[in-house]
Amino acid sequence: MSDLDLLLINPGGREQIYQALGEELTAVEPPMWCGIIANNARIHGYSVKIIDSEAEQWGPETVAAKVAEWKPTLVGLIVFGHQPSASTQQMVGARAAALAIKAIAPEQNMIIVGGHVAALPERTLQEEVVDFACNGEGPVTIRGLIDVLKADAPRDFASVPGLVWRDGEIIRQNLGAPLIQDLDKELPGSAWDLLPMEKYRAHNWQCFNDLSTRKPYASIYTTLGCPYKCSFCCINAPFGKNGYRMRSPESVVAEIDHLVKTYNVRTYKIVDEMFVLNERHVMAICDALIERNYGLNIWAYARVDTVKPHFLDKLKRAGIQWLALGIESGSKHVRDGARKALKNNDIINIVRMIQQHGINVIGNFIFGLPDDDMETMRDTLELAKELNCEFSNFYSAMAYPGSPLYGMAVEKGWDLPDSWSGYSQHSFDCKPLATEHVGADAVLGFRDAAFDEYFTNQRYLDMVTQRFGWETRKHIEQMTRHKLKRKLLEGRSTAQPEQRPLVPAA
Repeated sequence: MSDLDLLLINPGGREQIYQALGEELTAVEPPMWCGIIANNARIHGYSVKIIDSEAEQWGPETVAAKVAEWKPTLVGLIVFGHQPSASTQQMVGARAAALAIKAIAPEQNMIIVGGHVAALPERTLQEEVVDFACNGEGPVTIRGLIDVLKADAPRDFASVPGLVWRDGEIIRQNLGAPLIQDLDKELPGSAWDLLPMEKYRAHNWQCFNDLSTRKPYASIYTTLGCPYKCSFCCINAPFGKNGYRMRSPESVVAEIDHLVKTYNVRTYKIVDEMFVLNERHVMAICDALIERNYGLNIWAYARVDTVKPHFLDKLKRAGIQWLALGIESGSKHVRDGARKALKNNDIINIVRMIQQHGINVIGNFIFGLPDDDMETMRDTLELAKELNCEFSNFYSAMAYPGSPLYGMAVEKGWDLPDSWSGYSQHSFDCKPLATEHVGADAVLGFRDAAFDEYFTNQRYLDMVTQRFGWETRKHIEQMTRHKLKRKLLEGRSTAQPEQRPLVPAA
């Protein structure tokens, strides 16, 4: 029997997911779920290693060779991604890793865990060469499976909560494991010593003030889950329901203390789907960070309707330099259909209020939501240009497995991507949803043209120059020279409706 109980693998695939953008512009983020599952296993006495093949830039064959060398009791392929929508696209790298491992070590026991897997557990086990899948968040299932694998035969796989397994020709799915409630005790942050900390870097925009500070970098979580029910979001797939679990502020700040003192990390992402939500939780973390005065650069997610004026001074003094807002659409009708009941004027006022407190805003916008047409997508782009956020992300609507939109797409027979890589916003074979009014190619073409229009807009470039300086402006101008190749758009004109004069949104 191997001395190593568990080898966790963060699969690669950056080149296929991001094309050339992955070389310099995108972040290289620590794999949070690899880190917290490893930490949980060690707390319970299991020996663990992590391979972050994305950060190490190791191909599947190199990963497989390490597996064959170390001979762990269990390999865990972790495909949560760095945001909810990233899980499905990571299945590309997971499949390549699994095939390579089985080619060199066919008897190696392997489980696959992640948001995509939890949404489609039986299908995943049917399609992949892994031995087991997990229909929940992972830690309890992984520990139970290791115990069964190390036990004398016969092996009782039916006793492992959350396990999906093969019983001869039959795929069986056990009842899900109960969600871990005591996060401080069971999931107290990542096993940072098992990760290549020198490899991680922040997104380019997070360091517009000083592009040389993208390293060192870390991402931490303070809550798991989300109480909201946006139609396009799959955040709660591994948890089985809408919910919201919090670490204590003391646990969160202790992890930041460790990262600052051990690795000199000052640049952070808070991974929470919704950090700015519970006032007591958020303000307690801010108070502790203000007291420490580490000089941090943190970005986090918020909603327009969760940002309160009295939060902002403390957020800024605690080191929150960027807030990402899910604005989604410039059309109230389309937002209502996506379960985002907000008014344009409210959005504008909140964005301006955040900026007045010295916090930069990332606006997140989606083209091709179910009620979208060319006019409403133009409404969205015009709202983005009016807001003129310090950075904006433009997405095309995807029916990610685990989201309400996916269930609707399957039920109605909508045309979905032909491969898991097609769910990546930046891949060559990206294939968004068509709407009743516009095709998938039109949605994708509008999204790519919107990116160019926004980031080459003179008003935006002038704001960036004033806010961050000429070097950052040159960096953005260089960024817009990167053009994504798109299978859907080959041989097609991406000309868009004539631009409208800038007027206040209704």
